[in-house]
Amino acid sequence: MMGSLGFLHKPALGSLPFSSSKPTRNRQHLAIQKPIGVTSGSQKFLGHQTFLSAPRISIYRRVQDSSTISALVTDDSSTMTSAEEDADNIGILGTDPGLEQYKDHFKHRVRKYAEQKALFEKYERVLRNLHKSKTPPHCFLHSAGYLKFGFNREEGGVVYREWAPAAREAQLIGDFNGWNGANHNMERNQFGVWSIKVPDSGENPAIPHNSRVKFRFKHGDGVWVDRIPAWIKYAIVDPASFGAPYDGVYWDPPSSERYQFKYPRPPKPKAPRIYEAHVGMSSSEPRINSYREFADDVLPRIRANNYNTVQLMAVMEHSYYASFGYHVTNFFAVSSRSGTPEDLKYLIDKAHSLGLRVLMDVVHSHASKNVTDGLSGFDVGQNSQESYFHTGDRGYHKLWDSRLFNYANWEVLRFLLSNLRWWLEEFKFDGFRFDGVTSMLYHHHGVNMAFTGNYDEYFNEATDVDAVLYLMLANSLIRNILPDATVIAEDVSGMPGLGRPVFEGGIGFDYRLAMAIPDKWIDYLKNKNDEDWSMKEISWSLTNRRYTEKCISYAESHDQAIVGDKTIAFLLMDKEMYSGMSCLTDASPTIDRGIALHKMIHFITMALGGEGYLNFMGNEFGHPEWIDFPREGNGWSYEKCRRQWDLVELEHLRYKFMNAFDRAMNLLDDKFSFLASTKQIVSSTNEEDKVIVFERGDLVFVFNFHPENTYDGYKVGCDLPGKYKVALDSDALEFGGHGRVGHDADHFTSPEGIPGVPETNFNNRPNSFKVLSPPRTCVVYYRVEEKEENDDIDLVSANETLTADAGAQRENFKKSAYVEDNDIDTNPSNV
Repeated sequence: MMGSLGFLHKPALGSLPFSSSKPTRNRQHLAIQKPIGVTSGSQKFLGHQTFLSAPRISIYRRVQDSSTISALVTDDSSTMTSAEEDADNIGILGTDPGLEQYKDHFKHRVRKYAEQKALFEKYERVLRNLHKSKTPPHCFLHSAGYLKFGFNREEGGVVYREWAPAAREAQLIGDFNGWNGANHNMERNQFGVWSIKVPDSGENPAIPHNSRVKFRFKHGDGVWVDRIPAWIKYAIVDPASFGAPYDGVYWDPPSSERYQFKYPRPPKPKAPRIYEAHVGMSSSEPRINSYREFADDVLPRIRANNYNTVQLMAVMEHSYYASFGYHVTNFFAVSSRSGTPEDLKYLIDKAHSLGLRVLMDVVHSHASKNVTDGLSGFDVGQNSQESYFHTGDRGYHKLWDSRLFNYANWEVLRFLLSNLRWWLEEFKFDGFRFDGVTSMLYHHHGVNMAFTGNYDEYFNEATDVDAVLYLMLANSLIRNILPDATVIAEDVSGMPGLGRPVFEGGIGFDYRLAMAIPDKWIDYLKNKNDEDWSMKEISWSLTNRRYTEKCISYAESHDQAIVGDKTIAFLLMDKEMYSGMSCLTDASPTIDRGIALHKMIHFITMALGGEGYLNFMGNEFGHPEWIDFPREGNGWSYEKCRRQWDLVELEHLRYKFMNAFDRAMNLLDDKFSFLASTKQIVSSTNEEDKVIVFERGDLVFVFNFHPENTYDGYKVGCDLPGKYKVALDSDALEFGGHGRVGHDADHFTSPEGIPGVPETNFNNRPNSFKVLSPPRTCVVYYRVEEKEENDDIDLVSANETLTADAGAQRENFKKSAYVEDNDIDTNPSNV
C-alpha cells in the first residue's frame, strides 16, 4: 500500500526529542560494496554514522481510567532490573558497527520494550516468556483479549464487554431484543469497560447464532449512537440496499456447523515463493468470488505453479470494497462478501492439504474513518487516552484518508495483539504481511520523504517509537504462538534492524518487501529504450539490500495492477495483447519482445532480488489490462475486477508460455533452493554486451538483455570446476521462445589464473565455461555431480504441471524436458 506514496521530504516533529551529539555525515547505510565475485552473501558493508543522545522524556503515558494497569503499575520497578540487562545487550550493534553511534536510541527502545513486555506478562499474560519460552502456546489461550471482550459464552448466558470510556450510558441491542435496549442496559467499571450478561432462556441461547447485534451508547453531547461492537467476529450488510450500513453478527455456530481443521500446517519453507491473491476478484466471471470457490478452483492453480505460500488480501472486513481491503472497519471479522468464518477456515485447511502456507495481509497501520461501520465510530471527540486513535492531525492520514492508532495506549495494544492471536489460532494462518509499516515507523508516515540511507533519517525525532515498540511486541507474540510463522514488513524506507530478531534489538520481521525493485522496472519500461538499459544499475537495484536482513523480491504486485497504472505485460505489449497473442500467426516484434522480457524481468528479480519471491494473481501469465473495482465512475462494473483464467487455458494463446515459465522458475528453486542460498555473486555486468552473469547457490545465471546480439562461445565465470548443463532456458519452445539453445550439450570448465588470487581469475572467478547466449534470453546452468555421470537422469519438464486432486489431495507430474530432476518420483501413486 505504501507504493502509492510520494517521497519528497517535509518532516513533521514527533513527541520523542533527540539531539545529535556529533555532526551528521551523509553516508549510505549500504554504502560500500565488496568487489564483485569475491565472497558469498549480499556483498554489502555497513557505513558508520553518528550518535544520538538518549531520549529526555518517556515515550509512554499511562492510560487513565482505561484498564487495570493504570491503577496497579504507576511506579512498578519490579521489571527494571531485567529491562536494564536487556538494554545493555544489543546484538544488532555487533552486526552493523555503523549503528553504534545510535546505541542510546536502541537502549531506550529495548528498555521500554522489556518493561512493556513484563507488564503484559504480569497483568495480561499475553506475552509471557517471549522468545525464550518453551511453554506450549495453548497455555496463553485463556489470556487472549477476545476471550474477555466482545461476545463470549459464560455459564448460563452470553457476556458482552466493550471498552468505551467516552460513553455515558450504554445498551446492547439486536434481533434478540427487537432492537430495543431498554431492558439491556450495560454497566460501566472504573476503567471505561461496559458489560452485560444476557441469560439463556431455558434451552434457548441468550442471543441466537447468526443474529444481528449492535452497541448503543450515549456520549457527552447527550446523543445516542449505534455502533458495531469493536471485537465483533462477523459483520454483514443487506446486498439489496445500496449504501446500507453494516450490522454486527453474533457468530457462535453449533458444533455441527463449526468447521474442524483436518490438516496440519505445512513446514516453513527454506524460502517463501508467495502468490499474492484477492479472493473477491479471483473469479473468471464479473462478480465477487467466495472463499470456497477460491479454495476449490484457484488454490490448485497456485499449487500447480509450484508456489509454496499464499498471501491473502482483504480478509479483514472493510465496508468499501474498492479500498482493496486496506480501509478496515472490523478487525476481528472476515470479509462477509466472500462467505462466513467457517468458509475461510475451509480455504485455509484446503491450502494446508495442498502443502501451501497461508499468510494474511494484516492492516494495523491505520483504520477506516467510517464511523457507522467501523472502529472509528467509538471516537466521539474524547482525548486520545480514551480512544483507539490519536486526536488531531496526528490521528489522521491525509493521503489515505484514514485514522491512525495510538500505539502508546494499553487498550490499543491489547486490541491489536489479540487480533494477531485471533487470526493465528482461530483460523490457522501461518503468518502475516504487515501493511503500511513505513507509515507506522515515522511521524511523517513516509509522505514526501526521500530516504537516502543516512542513518539520521531512521533514528531521530521523526521516529514513532510507540509504533516501533508495538511491532516488536507483535513479532514477539507471533513467535511465541507460532515459532515457524513467516512475518513480512511492507517498508520502503529500509530502516536498519527491521529484519533482525527482537532479542538482538531489532524489530523482528523475517523479511522486508523489496519495494524499490518494481519502481525501477517501471522506470525502465516507461522511460528507457532497450539499448539504454544499464546492466550495472539493474544489478545494483536488485542486490542493494542490508546484509543479514532478508527481502522478498517482486517485479510487480497488486500496486502495479490497479487502475491508472499498468502491469509489466501491458507496459510491454499494450494494445497488441488484444490482437497478437494467437499462436496461429507469427508473433509480431512487439509480442516477441514482450514475452521475452516479461520472462527475463520476473526471473532476474526472483533470482537476484531477495531471499523470497512474490507474484500477484494473474501476473504470472501476463494478465492483460488493469484492476478496476466497481465504482460510480465505471458504472459499478465488475468487468475489470476479475481474473481471466481462460486466457492461460486456451492452447492457441501465448499466455500459456509465460505461465509455463513461471511454473519452471518455481520448480527450479524447488530443486536447487537457490533463493535460500547466501551465495550470491555477480561476476559480470557488461554494458556493451548487455549481459549479466551471476551465481546463486551453485547455479550460474546468464541474462542477455541485448535486443539483437547472439554470443556464441560466450565465456562465463564460475566457482566450482566440472561439467555444467542447462537447467532452465527461457528460449525453449515450451516457453514461447525460439529454441536456439541446445540442452544436451555438456559445458566443461577451464581453470582461470592462479588459485586463490582473484585478480588473476576471469571476472574474479577461478573457473569458466563457454555458452551460447541468444538475445533477450536467460539460461541457467547447473553443475553435474560425479554420481550423476553414471545415473539415468530423468528430464522433468520446466513446463511440468503440478495439479492437485481435490479429492485425494495428490499431485501429478507431466514429463517432458528442460529442468533436469532425478529426485522427483513421477509415479502418481507415490506422490
